[in-house]
Amino acid sequence: MMEWSDRHCRMFWRQLTRRAVLYTEMVTTGAILHAGPERFLRYQNDEHPLALQLGGSNAEDLSRCAVIAEQWGYDEVNLNCGCPSDRVQNGMFGACLMAHPQRVADCIGAMQQACSIPITVKHRIGIDDMDSYEELLAFVEPLRAVGCSTFIVHARNAWLQGLSPKQNREIPPLNYPWVYRLKQEFPELEIIINGGITDLDQCSEHLQQVDGVMLGRAAYHNPYLLASVDQQFYTEPSDIGAGDATIVKSRDQVLSDYMPYIESQLQEGVALNHITRHILGLFQGVPGAKIFRRYISQHAHLAGAGIEVVEQAREQMAEAQQRSDDYRSLDTAS
Repeated sequence: MMEWSDRHCRMFWRQLTRRAVLYTEMVTTGAILHAGPERFLRYQNDEHPLALQLGGSNAEDLSRCAVIAEQWGYDEVNLNCGCPSDRVQNGMFGACLMAHPQRVADCIGAMQQACSIPITVKHRIGIDDMDSYEELLAFVEPLRAVGCSTFIVHARNAWLQGLSPKQNREIPPLNYPWVYRLKQEFPELEIIINGGITDLDQCSEHLQQVDGVMLGRAAYHNPYLLASVDQQFYTEPSDIGAGDATIVKSRDQVLSDYMPYIESQLQEGVALNHITRHILGLFQGVPGAKIFRRYISQHAHLAGAGIEVVEQAREQMAEAQQRSDDYRSLDTAS
């Protein structure tokens, strides 16, 4: 999710779900320590609950960043041991760390000692020829021994040589049973499953076996699926109708609620396309969605583009929807 789940994206997602935990894109320790936290850690208070995902392998640097994250008010720090990109491997972090479980355990332990917020880990079920459940356990056990209690598991191997990051999200086969088995053998751990999950029905099925589900690209490309998350997973039946968590907004209402944020960021000098690129999938499957996406894509990057671009895109989509309704009415009448 690097360059995707930035602060503008997260504020958009917050118009859809108030309860789901949001994760930042992966930020390296070097970026925070050398370029300064303001650029990488800035967020809006409405984004809580919010976790900072870190990339790194030096225990001292990770500890310093964990302290900074706590000072900035993050609710969790997550160590990424799952990203397979070449850039990540060259920096000795991401998925390649699965070959060094004791080093990861030392990093986790140091971060836990440095701050009081939860330290979690995200990882694959293996890398390259690490393709046995026993090798997965060999990674999990040292982390568990130092007190790590939350594991977010992408249920695929990562091939660090021969496959691109995109291919690593699609080609290695999914192995959900191994993640289920982790939960069965270590019921005291919080096991969160990730990988290949595209809708809330699948989430419900996984939650029969594990404690949580992480969505990535499905939530980005089809964000409206998040609109039912609070009602379906966070609200007791007796509470239906009792508050905002039980309300499933319309797509149009989601956009309306996001507009003040867009305006505030434009006033701060943020380019419109840096914000609107995250909302292109909001109307997926709705008549006129292609017109909405095309208009924003063609105009949001232009110099001086303002909120009127979004308003015009919405109007053009509404006109397309009206034409579609009129056509269906005529077809029914005939």
